[in-house]
Amino acid sequence: MKEKKVIIIGAAGRDFHNFNTVFRENDLYRVVAFTAAQIPDIDDRKYPAELAGERYPHGIPIFPQERLRELICDLEVDECIFAYSDVNYQFVMGIGAQVNAAGADFRLMGPKSTTLKSNKPVISVCATRTGCGKSQTARKIIENLMEMDLKVIVVRHPMPYGNLVEQKVQRFSTVEDLHRHHCTIEEMEEYEPHVVRGNVIYAGVDYEAILREAEKDPGGCDVIVWDGGNNDFSFYQPDLAVTVLDPHRPGQELSYYPGEVNLRTADVTIINKIDSADPDAVLQVENHIKQANPTAMIIKSESAIHVDRPELIKDKRVVVVEDGPTLTHGEMKLGAGIIAAQRLGASEIIDPRPYLTGRLIDTFKEYPDIGALIPAMGYGDQQLKDLEATINKIDCDAVVIGTPIDLSRVINIQKPFVRVHYELKEQGEIKLETVLTSFVKQYVK
Repeated sequence: MKEKKVIIIGAAGRDFHNFNTVFRENDLYRVVAFTAAQIPDIDDRKYPAELAGERYPHGIPIFPQERLRELICDLEVDECIFAYSDVNYQFVMGIGAQVNAAGADFRLMGPKSTTLKSNKPVISVCATRTGCGKSQTARKIIENLMEMDLKVIVVRHPMPYGNLVEQKVQRFSTVEDLHRHHCTIEEMEEYEPHVVRGNVIYAGVDYEAILREAEKDPGGCDVIVWDGGNNDFSFYQPDLAVTVLDPHRPGQELSYYPGEVNLRTADVTIINKIDSADPDAVLQVENHIKQANPTAMIIKSESAIHVDRPELIKDKRVVVVEDGPTLTHGEMKLGAGIIAAQRLGASEIIDPRPYLTGRLIDTFKEYPDIGALIPAMGYGDQQLKDLEATINKIDCDAVVIGTPIDLSRVINIQKPFVRVHYELKEQGEIKLETVLTSFVKQYVK
């Protein structure tokens, strides 16, 4: 039978995973290209031969997604696999229309064909949108499990922005490991909160290899927590599936891909940020959960904010730096930093746009609705330099940092700054601790 020619449309994460699990050794298909979107500087390189396997001795080229129609025609492609996340349904089907118009089939791959089975109990923590509070939920779950004297290994959704061969399997147990692996801000925001709490976290490119290393981690492994990203669904088959929803964006849990998949497959749903959201929006999200997944448990929670030096905010002129992906493809207009600045009485939140430098200018052009906030973009050295230069140009009394990491460790902030910390705080009778106690009794031997 003639091989089907395939393009995988992705963003350096789900696309590579789908290739590794379904296509790498499949004689029925020939993957002729990846296309890249969402993440800067990953196009115009290759998925390397060392990872692509024997059937791809020259690796697989990665092209900008803008060339998709041209590539389908020039490479005589039969099928395109859509393999990235946190996009609305109109966008997904717009890509599908482009693919069909060029003559190829359009396909979305589900958990049955792409999910790996672990020999350890797995808890997945996913979300319906980027910026729902998934990471703080994962931290809360891990803390509860550690209080039960369990060895918890975290596996994070991929963010392979560097050398893919070197990033095949990455293990982080200290802050020094973050520097050794040349982590970007986006990676540090996800890894650092775990390692400073004493957790081991794995990430990389080949999630079969990562899983097998995690299962036999030298420090021990009782439970694996899948710390999902970009509202993708889990790469590992969960024994307990937790999905976080955001009432600041009510309705989007039913209109974004694959966030709705996470909602419909959840055992436990968490409506986060109820302390800062409109009560009607909270009720709307709760009703959508009951409609889409009536058997799912519902927990409501606050995203409790703590500021280390509140005196630097009250009656001060401040500029606010928030998590980058939350503001960009997450489409949020606020984060923990802006909430802290408002609650603690900043006299003015300064608009950074007149001071933008370098590639931050391009970020605001691509995402014009960011508003009067700075997204902590740091996919590479130049973005870090531009972020640093922008902050230091702004005439302000203080910088409010709403990112999960200590930003001052990676850039030189020449102004007083305050960090905003946020943790999950459940409300009501149902708590994660109760859910996890039942899980441990059932699955942990």
